[in-house]
Amino acid sequence: MLKLEGKIALVTGGNSGIGLAVARRFAREGAHVFITGRREAQLAEAVSLIDGRVEAISADLTSSGDLARLFETIHARAGRLDIVVYSSGVSEPASLEQTTEEHVDRAFGLNVRAMVFTVQHALKEMSQGGAIVLIGSIAGSMANPGYGTYSASKAAVRSYARTWNTELAPRGIRVNTLSPGPTDTPMFDQASDEVRQTLSARIPARRLGHPDEVAAAALFLASDESAYVGGTELVIDGGMSA
Repeated sequence: MLKLEGKIALVTGGNSGIGLAVARRFAREGAHVFITGRREAQLAEAVSLIDGRVEAISADLTSSGDLARLFETIHARAGRLDIVVYSSGVSEPASLEQTTEEHVDRAFGLNVRAMVFTVQHALKEMSQGGAIVLIGSIAGSMANPGYGTYSASKAAVRSYARTWNTELAPRGIRVNTLSPGPTDTPMFDQASDEVRQTLSARIPARRLGHPDEVAAAALFLASDESAYVGGTELVIDGGMSA
């Protein structure tokens, strides 16, 4: 039996990387999946890679107007949401001395602020029950020189998940965080072999993670198999943070 048969899911950032892997897995498990991102060409390519019921909606989640339009479209086409996966995010290095207002605004604007209001809008489409999965990062609980702002934004993701899970419990909505370690996504396309080897050496599994492995964990948190799991952080990092 398909694990998400009849479910309606929204995967933000579903046009590439982890978000695309999650969307593909959800569609294979029977969900009607909406994906969103800012680049229409990438969205169209992503749709071609997903087997199943999938619809792409172009949106900039930092724009209140785009957010409203996104959920108006979902309401018109599906009438409800059962699952939300927030996978949108940005990671830019900067030491404390290099940090600017613009740098902080970009990171917290997409990683935190847009997440808050995306979930807020989504709740209007979610009835009793449902699952919200927020893509965090092991950076949110580890010292990561040069990535202080990014790490702080991902710590905020974990904190929101815990609070929201308690707030939404009366509606039967579970909220969890999924925190990957270094994962072989387009973010690493420009990384040198030396960088990859250095990272892999820090991971007990001795390799980067694969987006499909993260997607498998997202499926668990979105499905009824995790019905008694709420407010937790599931770490997928090959043992790196341990």
